[in-house]
Amino acid sequence: MTLQAPMPYAVARDFLTALPAHGVGSREDLPLPFGFVLVGAAAALLVSFVALGALWREPRLRPTDGRLLPMALALALDSGPVRAVFVALSLAVTGWTLLALLAGQDNANNPVPIVVYVWLWVGLAFLSFVVGGIWRLVNPVRWIRRGLLALGRIEDDFALVEEYRLGYWPAALGLLAFVWLELIAPDNATLPTLRIAILGYLLVSLVLSLTFGPAYLRAGDPFTAWSTLYGSLSPLGRRADGRWVLRTPMHGPLQVRVHPGLLAVTSVMLGSTAYDGFSGEARWYTFVQSSAVPARLLQTAGLVAMCLVVAGSLGLAALVSARLAGISPRGVATAFAPSLIPIAAGYLVAHYWSLWVWEGTHGLAKMSDPLQVGANWLGTAALSPSPALIAPSLVAGIQVVAIITGHVLGVVLAHERAISLFPRRAAVLGQVPLLALMVFYTVAGLTLLFSS
Repeated sequence: MTLQAPMPYAVARDFLTALPAHGVGSREDLPLPFGFVLVGAAAALLVSFVALGALWREPRLRPTDGRLLPMALALALDSGPVRAVFVALSLAVTGWTLLALLAGQDNANNPVPIVVYVWLWVGLAFLSFVVGGIWRLVNPVRWIRRGLLALGRIEDDFALVEEYRLGYWPAALGLLAFVWLELIAPDNATLPTLRIAILGYLLVSLVLSLTFGPAYLRAGDPFTAWSTLYGSLSPLGRRADGRWVLRTPMHGPLQVRVHPGLLAVTSVMLGSTAYDGFSGEARWYTFVQSSAVPARLLQTAGLVAMCLVVAGSLGLAALVSARLAGISPRGVATAFAPSLIPIAAGYLVAHYWSLWVWEGTHGLAKMSDPLQVGANWLGTAALSPSPALIAPSLVAGIQVVAIITGHVLGVVLAHERAISLFPRRAAVLGQVPLLALMVFYTVAGLTLLFSS
């Protein structure tokens, strides 16, 4: 079956649920009783915590860890021709999308909504899980900026402001704005809205990158932060000495630089997906529709509140942990923020797997005819998603495994950070509030996922 419109997630959710593409629909679709899943998930976290406390008493995840890649492969990854292929592909997709955006028809077959809401949001994260923070290299704004500076014969490190001090804060605000566009904004799949959003993003990003220089593109750009933080889970990474290695998904997050706004951006990453699940709750939907307050105002408040709950709960748990460990709480919450990355990744996979399979494939089919003239320029017009990849039992299994794995990795990262920050005698005790928070996240996440 083929969808008749390139809908963003906010529009496609109900359709996909009926297909069972967004989720498994209800608890009865789970391969195990829902209560067993919750108990099993909580037990997995508790057992992990006890095992770590008993067996993992010293920091073990070092920046120098990892199995070195063969020299030929490492040289190929750093070579100009290989990087040029990725950049050229990114610029080609950007140009092709702009063609559909500016010259295409505003109808159900235009691929731009899928490119923006599925490929850029979900696909970029999934790709980053595999190859690392690829957006930092292929970001079209980076190459547009470089081209403008080259035309003016200006050095690439040009910046109007001498030092960039905003850290991840612009990225957090940019990601929050994107999620609002995806989930709440009116007419968010129409070309006029997308033209304003895409061209506005390109213009604002270009101005900020010229103002603050390359430092902004490394931390402040929202999609670079999105890709880089999720890319820290990739098995492909660099050691502290810059050499390419294969590593565990636990090493990368601990190497994330603690810039200002790190807690904010990780909270948006997790909180936005949590709100997406919460917005499908019948009680919330009924409340929004029946309230005298404008629906979009309530939805915006709900989105912001969910992100604040994530940040506030981690901040409170970190504060209590620091007090129990007998150290100053200053900076502790930000230090533990990377432990949210695998949790957010688990929710992302669980929440968007079927959307990616279904709409991502249809997007590639529609990209073959960007002007909607009946063409098949890429030869992909006949592509259709495999029903086997969105079978309810498979989706349920992926969702449960993704969420539990993400939380177990979060517990391991929090433990490693705790024994590095806290006095040895209080390291395990200091983690108890963080473990309670992880159990809460797990139960809440599974409940939202399988009841919406």
